[in-house]
Amino acid sequence: MQGKTVLITGGAKRVGAAISRRLHAAGAQLVIHYRNSAQEALALQIELNQQRANSVALVQSDLLDCTNMPALIESTLHHFGRLDVLVHNASSFYATPLGSINETNWLDLIGTNLKAPLFLAQAAAAELRRTQGAIIHITDIHGEFPMENYVVYSTAKAGLIGLTRSLALEMGPEVRVNAISPGPILWPEDDVHFDHASRERIISHTLLKQSGHPTDIAETVYFLAAKARYITGQIINVDGGRSIRM
Repeated sequence: MQGKTVLITGGAKRVGAAISRRLHAAGAQLVIHYRNSAQEALALQIELNQQRANSVALVQSDLLDCTNMPALIESTLHHFGRLDVLVHNASSFYATPLGSINETNWLDLIGTNLKAPLFLAQAAAAELRRTQGAIIHITDIHGEFPMENYVVYSTAKAGLIGLTRSLALEMGPEVRVNAISPGPILWPEDDVHFDHASRERIISHTLLKQSGHPTDIAETVYFLAAKARYITGQIINVDGGRSIRM
């Protein structure tokens, strides 16, 4: 990744921060996008720039507004002069049981998880074609196996899987487009549906009988970004085997 520039949406904390640290350790220059996590983003920027000066820039943006997408790419080019990899990690996640769904839920969950990746890829397409780059989406096993009470989220991630394959078709041969589908990696910070008993039940359904770690996702992102020259249009499950026995 030496000399490469990566734009990571939602890259300031949790899985996004793990991805940022892994790609930075491999030599990449980073543009870390955030929406509300300014404190975490600044702390991560300071941490990584102490390791390698002027290697990380920050950009704040609301991905629900499609008019912001060209500016994200322009900011990346302004800082580092190129874009080689786009990692779309930003996501909204919360329950929407049937009967309680409203248009605000739809616009937020579909917007963050499906609309934003499409319009950001469109804005980045010309530069990624120029650099023979890659797009990596973070989807979810519930895009293939819907989760009860999460109708809109599951639908959005299913759409993201379809978008990944469609973009691979549209952007080849210059640009590789793949997705990573995590299983139980990090639990939601504020969600009553994931109490201790629920977590234990989910873990018991994995073949490896354990939850994963954000570094498992980060290592897979690194592989797809730096090593997988002949892989495109694929969804890689990083789920401890849970998708085999959903």
